[in-house]
Amino acid sequence: MKLNVLICFVAGAIGGVFVMALTQQWLDQSASAQQPTYAQSPQFADPVLSTPRPLENRRQPAFSRTDNARQTGGSARQFSPDEMTNISVYDKCQTSVVNIDTKTSVNLRWLGTHEKEGSGSGWVLDKQGHIVTNYHVVQDSDIVNVTVGEGESFPAEVVGVDQRNDIAVLKVSIDPALLSPVTLGESDTLRVGQKIFAIGNPFGLNRTMTVGIISSLNRSLDSQSGQQIRNVIQIDAALNQGNSGGPLLDSEGKLVGMNTAIATLNGGNSGVGFAVPARTIKRVVPQLIQFGKFRSPWLGVDYFWKSSRGIGIAKVVPGGPAFNAGLKGLKAERQVIVLGNQRVVVPKWIKESADVVISINNKPVNSLDDLQIVVEEKNPGDNVDLEVLREGQIIRVTLQLGEER
Repeated sequence: MKLNVLICFVAGAIGGVFVMALTQQWLDQSASAQQPTYAQSPQFADPVLSTPRPLENRRQPAFSRTDNARQTGGSARQFSPDEMTNISVYDKCQTSVVNIDTKTSVNLRWLGTHEKEGSGSGWVLDKQGHIVTNYHVVQDSDIVNVTVGEGESFPAEVVGVDQRNDIAVLKVSIDPALLSPVTLGESDTLRVGQKIFAIGNPFGLNRTMTVGIISSLNRSLDSQSGQQIRNVIQIDAALNQGNSGGPLLDSEGKLVGMNTAIATLNGGNSGVGFAVPARTIKRVVPQLIQFGKFRSPWLGVDYFWKSSRGIGIAKVVPGGPAFNAGLKGLKAERQVIVLGNQRVVVPKWIKESADVVISINNKPVNSLDDLQIVVEEKNPGDNVDLEVLREGQIIRVTLQLGEER
């Protein structure tokens, strides 16, 4: 009797354990079916020593540009008109954005040669394989690779750079079917408050889109060459490391600028970003493809000075465009001054002898910027008409621009 009771107890215990195991397995399966599976969080390397590791480049789901709904679990997902604009721009343009990886050998003296890696963004210009990005993304790089589409990486050749405007053109030799050129838009008609979109690869996160507005227009930005990029677009869309070279788009998905820089105190996004305007890109890029460089127009004047009537010419370059057009700079007279027990001869500049530019192509010149804005829209060999004040008389001079030396 006791033996039978013991056997029943053991059998009951084993059965209970078996039932509990089955129950726990069913609960685990139910829970896993209800909870989403997340990709492993990206681990970012030290940004000073290496580039961040990009997430796996997965194809983004495509949304219809005409249907304002998506089926999710049998129910229609409704999007607002504003959301549909965002989705439409991303669907249209995300395949035009590429990732650019660079490698540069750096000599660190006692530590030997170190390979420095970098990354940035770019966009497809045409089916011939031309890619546009910022100059600083590929500056001094030994190896440049471009990732197009679903993680396919190709070696790229740098065909032309313009350090002044921070623009570079690369070329990849791949099947044209893999290339989706961006549509170029206009930057001259932009308005402050207009909605814009930035797509790039911040921290290696491929094809990330941020949204904002145009905060200001016609800013000036110092390039790495020390010269100013003019007519820069200021935006508040989030830009971070890796966004450089990515397209700035309007609500029609047309490129109106190229994201270039941010104003920041700590290296992170501050809501103040800058983009090179499409107008500058259209002017510079064809020359980079044709000549490998941007042929900057040049007046042939070394120095100017501010006059109450315009911009005075201080010094013309012998044999330069201004010299050939007969423009005159400052004349100097010998002047003797006494310093202690010594007599020193110094030049005395006679402003009345110098020409003063008061207009260019019928546009008033009140500052050096007024003059440069007109000149920079021209090409070497183009003519410009100057109104010049000379010894109290206004004369007109036609000057043929040269190429900056």
